[in-house]
Amino acid sequence: MSTRPADSQSDHADASPRIPSDEELAQMSTDDLVRLGNQIDDIEVVSSRERFPVPGTRAEKRAERQVAGWFILALISGILFLVAFIAWPWEYRSPTEEGAWIYALYTPIIGVTFGLSVFAVGMGVIAYSKKLLPEDLTIQQRHDGRSPEIDRRTAAARLVQTGQQSGLSRRKLIYRSMGAAGGVLGLGVLVAAFGGLVKNPWKEGPDSPLLVTDWRSKHGERVYVRKFNGNARDVVLVRANDLEPGAMETVFPFHADEVRDPAVLEEFLRAGTTGTEVVLPEEELVDPEHVAEGVRSSDSPVMLIRLRPNVAVIKRAGQEDFNYGTLFAYSKICSHMGCPTSLYEDQTNRILCPCHQSQFQANEYAKPVFGPATRPLAQLPIAVDDQGYLYARSDFIEPVGPAFWERNS
Repeated sequence: MSTRPADSQSDHADASPRIPSDEELAQMSTDDLVRLGNQIDDIEVVSSRERFPVPGTRAEKRAERQVAGWFILALISGILFLVAFIAWPWEYRSPTEEGAWIYALYTPIIGVTFGLSVFAVGMGVIAYSKKLLPEDLTIQQRHDGRSPEIDRRTAAARLVQTGQQSGLSRRKLIYRSMGAAGGVLGLGVLVAAFGGLVKNPWKEGPDSPLLVTDWRSKHGERVYVRKFNGNARDVVLVRANDLEPGAMETVFPFHADEVRDPAVLEEFLRAGTTGTEVVLPEEELVDPEHVAEGVRSSDSPVMLIRLRPNVAVIKRAGQEDFNYGTLFAYSKICSHMGCPTSLYEDQTNRILCPCHQSQFQANEYAKPVFGPATRPLAQLPIAVDDQGYLYARSDFIEPVGPAFWERNS
């Protein structure tokens, strides 16, 4: 349908049609309303032709199958998206671990299947309009301003007539495939938006994941500070003198009872005092996969910072003994939206979150000084054992990361 300015076609326009009363409008058929709407809207129907004047021909059936094929493709890809979103292994695997390639395919798989479903629905609608809807050529005068009630009534009737002329009600294959594809696609949108709410985060009570982290000692064992050397199953512990003044290291928890033999752990600790980096053999671990989970866990990363000796420090009330000398350990999970606060500026002693530019003052209990964050980063209480290894005295005394409804701090 094309449009042209009304002033350039004033000689073409007919006299204004008589506007029927509300009672007359109620008695009009759909075709009558469409004709009236054409007159009111200055629409000239130049030509109108059915794609398939004779219903049920082979050509029509072929076009119907082609359109339905797109909706069936959308249905299949939507089902694959739901299956992949729910059942595909999504837990993080480093490139050196078994199953890393399966994990790496998770995001591409759900992206391709969901995108293909949306694409196929769109192509099905386009194919339907191109292959099955009647071919109309109309010319309409262009008018400005809001349409009156009668125009809206006649426009609605025109849409109803288009639906009737489309033959959708008698084309069951397209009708059903389009409905199924739209339903599955809608379900996929709901699953993607609300899938994370299916699990009850408070099922474990005071041990719920939002309240505790892997830094908590489960059976009274010591929780050492370890660093990541590229392999999540390698255990490399951190000593107090490993960091230079002004340096920062991302560290993770390691529980002493994850070693099979306590004697092996003692020997491992003594070997590390020589000044060389020592890796605990994987075969000495009770469960290497659980050890790797300590690195993958989203609330485990901690920023271990060594301030310079001449830096003035202000400590948070109740946390005056959480540091060890100039060593301070803060959660790496931003208190604004949970992004990793991966940057540390030594000259200003500021911790920076690259997501929304929140900044925290490391020498003042990591309080927020810039950006949208309003709470300090949670501080981990640390100490050093007789052999110089850092360990966590306890878990964080408050939840890490952003706020949630049940949070009281």
